[in-house]
Amino acid sequence: MATLTELTANLPLKTLSPGEILTFEGARSGRLFVLESGSLTVERGGVVLTTIDQPGAVIGEMAALLDIPHSATVRAKDVANVRIVEEAIGSLMQSPELALHIATLACARLNATSALLVELRKDSKSNEHSSLGRIFAALMSQPAHSASGSRSGWADHE
Repeated sequence: MATLTELTANLPLKTLSPGEILTFEGARSGRLFVLESGSLTVERGGVVLTTIDQPGAVIGEMAALLDIPHSATVRAKDVANVRIVEEAIGSLMQSPELALHIATLACARLNATSALLVELRKDSKSNEHSSLGRIFAALMSQPAHSASGSRSGWADHE
């Protein structure tokens, strides 16, 4: 199976200068991005959550797949090159291999997050009404598509 960088090698390339913003928290783009080189910081609510520097890392998949605004601002930490997947849903429907990569990455992130939450739950004396209890409930819920058929129902099930 080809890598994400191989699958997206022919897509438009955007070079970001240090500090340049790729996605704005709360904005919609319908795109997802694949990091080719450099590093990006991810900020949510003004808090830096992480740095992404792994070639082939995907950015914006939650917003694209759920048809919601971007949940974070992503900016270049240094010079960064990203491939742009325009009209992400249509592109994923046309490329099952690309869709499988994105689904696999999303599941891996969910798996890692769930494992961390289990450790937190073991370490805490929290009850089901705590923030941690609500997180577990959200992870276990089965959201349904909205009546209009929009994918946004997947995002507002909490």
